[in-house]
Amino acid sequence: MKQVRNPLVPGRMVRQTMPVLAAACAGAVMLAACGGGNSSSSASSAASTKPLTCDDSMKAAFKPDANTTVTLVQAFKKGQDMNLTGIPSGVLAPNDECLVKLNVGPGNPGPASAPSTSPGIGIEVWLPTPANWDSRIHVLGGGGFAGDPNISSLTAISGIVAPGNDGSPASVAGVEGAVSAITDTGHASTDTAGTGASGDGAFAMNPDGSINTTLWTDFASRGIHEMAVETKALTAAYYTTPVKYSYWDGCSTGGRQGNEEAQTNPNDFDGILAGDAAMNWTSFITGELYPQTVMQQDLGGVPLTTSQLDAVSAAAVSACDSSLTGKHDGFISNPDACTYDPTLDKTVLCPSSGGTNATATCVSTVQAQAINKMWYGQTVDGSAPAPAVANGFSQQLQPDQLWFGMERGTQLGTLTAFGIPGLAGSVNGVPAPFSIATSQVALELQQSTLATPDFINATGNGVNGWKSLSYAQMANASAQGLALQPQFGNINANNPDLTNFKARNGKLIAYHGTADQLITIQGTTNYYVNAAAKMGGIPATQAFYRYFQIPGMGHCQGVGTVNGVAGVSPVANPPLPAPNQLYNALTNWVENGVAPNSIPLQNSDASITRPICMYPSTPKYVGGNVGAAASFTCS
Repeated sequence: MKQVRNPLVPGRMVRQTMPVLAAACAGAVMLAACGGGNSSSSASSAASTKPLTCDDSMKAAFKPDANTTVTLVQAFKKGQDMNLTGIPSGVLAPNDECLVKLNVGPGNPGPASAPSTSPGIGIEVWLPTPANWDSRIHVLGGGGFAGDPNISSLTAISGIVAPGNDGSPASVAGVEGAVSAITDTGHASTDTAGTGASGDGAFAMNPDGSINTTLWTDFASRGIHEMAVETKALTAAYYTTPVKYSYWDGCSTGGRQGNEEAQTNPNDFDGILAGDAAMNWTSFITGELYPQTVMQQDLGGVPLTTSQLDAVSAAAVSACDSSLTGKHDGFISNPDACTYDPTLDKTVLCPSSGGTNATATCVSTVQAQAINKMWYGQTVDGSAPAPAVANGFSQQLQPDQLWFGMERGTQLGTLTAFGIPGLAGSVNGVPAPFSIATSQVALELQQSTLATPDFINATGNGVNGWKSLSYAQMANASAQGLALQPQFGNINANNPDLTNFKARNGKLIAYHGTADQLITIQGTTNYYVNAAAKMGGIPATQAFYRYFQIPGMGHCQGVGTVNGVAGVSPVANPPLPAPNQLYNALTNWVENGVAPNSIPLQNSDASITRPICMYPSTPKYVGGNVGAAASFTCS
């Protein structure tokens, strides 16, 4: 659920649009001609009626439908500081570029102070000059609960970062040359940590404590569809030439949004890049609170320390990271084969539990079993089998699993309040869980007090009631999340039927890291297997939808695994995608028919280059330098 705010991205440059001639698409009936349908043929009939310029005249000239309003138009010239207030941001535009902000109603009425009150869907569109436009639309997905308030602000610029591009929509338009856009999906979420991770779900509960179905629907599907439609309409009106290709690019929530588009609005995009997708939203996010429940129920509320979690995770990596090449890589390539059990490892157990570890990093047998539970995943009663029997890593849920757990070796601290800054941490020095998870459980049980204090509601604010939840109550929350899908806007985005997306010749590339600290890779694998069964089998599905697992990669191209090689950096150094590498693979498939079977990745110091393979094939070592891609094949 990664999202980085700040005005654009430090060191990134964007450009301004010089005034240009364009056509205004007038009226809802013009949406098809403005790119509301298949982008490969849209906009061809856009008729010039009145020239548009990158200034306030666009507010009256661009009116594609009754619900859409232009709220801000700002031109930036090459080298100009990117700000809306006159206060320098330090980010300079590399080329001329036009920023257009839109609001799409009707929104959701209510008290001005209520998080559930919304004027509509905010959309930020960035337009290169006609001379620099590459005839593409390349929009970006959001993170967490989305809802970046900067998107609808008239004094700030949003800077959501999505993998596969070099930063913000402004930099995509300014550097890459594609029209880009992002949306707040119809609401504003607070960011108490100041990191851009929108973790506040209070918008989804009405002041009386009931479910806000309107904003759930805007968040789940309508907001992203409106962004696609309005961006195409504005693009057609601005350039008066057809859009050749339109692309979705998102990770985490953005990955879920991409899958939602393929399932619900298949004509919106020619190509979709969906990373670490937050599909099965209610199941996996409820499961994100499960490690906290384990520590409350089994450890008396005393959390495991970072050093304890890292020591056990490193031991797991060390036990399982040589299965591919016979040499230690520092990250696990085959997590499905890893059955490491800390309750049987004397090197991590304290002497009081029969172990040999006398340091502060040791764990008791009870603590070791708690970690096994986190790895296995949420169950109704908090039970977990021995890893040798079932390690929790599978294509389908086991009969006792409510959702999958974290992969062995992953940095568990992210969901136990001691991990990656901004994703989980502390509030005023007090350990806090991942707030998206507490918000989701509060929404499922319709009890705001279960959330953290940043959840504001007239019926009562969050007061950390999650601490008292039993295993049975957590299981009920998970069940309620499924039962309430209609009220939640069908947020889970796990419909395996992609018939219409395939029929419109769309292409989808999914990717997921095996060491994702927030969204377990098994969810993506589970969806792909189910979609393939619906779509005629794996080979038939690969014709339009390909999936790549990335060993050792954390959430949204970060490093998510503890190094299992003693004496080196505590964080692993796995091969990761380079900027735009996966996006370029998608555009090459859509535009040139070159479907990716494997993609070579390189780590940060170029010591390891290895292929990631199209699922279900996996890398196989055939001999030679273990750091060279040529030493591996996909089979």
